Amino acid sequence: MSNPQERTDALSRERTVAGRLALALLVTASLVFMGVALHRYLSLDPARSLVPLPPGVHPVLVAHVVFGSVAMLAALHQFWPGVRDRSRSMHRRVGRVYVLAGVLPAGICAVVVACYSPFGPVARASNLVFASVWLGATLAGYRAGRRGEFEIHRRWMIRSGVLTFSILTNRLWGPIAYLALEGQRATTFHGDETFFAWTIAGLSTWLGWTLPLLAVEAFLEWESSTDRPGPAA
Repeated sequence: MSNPQERTDALSRERTVAGRLALALLVTASLVFMGVALHRYLSLDPARSLVPLPPGVHPVLVAHVVFGSVAMLAALHQFWPGVRDRSRSMHRRVGRVYVLAGVLPAGICAVVVACYSPFGPVARASNLVFASVWLGATLAGYRAGRRGEFEIHRRWMIRSGVLTFSILTNRLWGPIAYLALEGQRATTFHGDETFFAWTIAGLSTWLGWTLPLLAVEAFLEWESSTDRPGPAA
C-alpha cells in the first residue's frame, strides 16, 4: 500500500497533467478565436463585422480586437508553467506589454464600443461594467507589482487574466441561451425578434465574464484558506 507521501506526489502529478491539458485547450481555443477575429476585422470592412456600428466607431472596434489579441498572447505567455521562475526579467517585460499594449488600450476601446452597442441596454451595461472591472483589476495588479507586493500582484493579475479570456466563454453562452429560450419566442417574447435577440445578448455578455470571475474568486479564497494556519491545539 502506498504511503501518504507517494499518494501526495501522485496527486500532484495528476494536477500538473490536468493543468497542462487545460492550458493546452486554452491556447488552442485562444489561437483559433484570434485567428478568426483578426482575419475578419483586419480587413477593415464594416460589412464583415459581427457588431453593426456607426462608421466612425468601427475602427475603434478593430483596435479593440487587435489590442485584445495582444493581451491574450501576453497572458498565455505569463500563464505558461515556469516562465516567471525561469526569467523574471522576461516576465516583467511581457507583463508591461500585457498592460500597456494590451489591456489598457483594449479596455478603453471597449468602453467606447460599449456605448454604441446595438445589442440592447442590458448588454451595453454589461460591456461597460466589464471594461471597467477589467481595467481596474489590471491596473491594481500592475501597481502592486511596481510596489513589490508580489502576492497581491499575482492575485489581481489572475483576475485580470480570467477576464481577458472571458471573451471565449461569452461565445459559449450565446448558443446555450438561444436553445433555452427558442421555444418561448411566441409566448414570453410575443414574437418580438429584437427583444429575443437583446435577451440572448444580455445573458451571454453578463454570464460570459461574471461566472469566470466568481469562479476565480472562489479559487483564490480556497487558496488563502489552505495557507492559513490551523487552530491551536
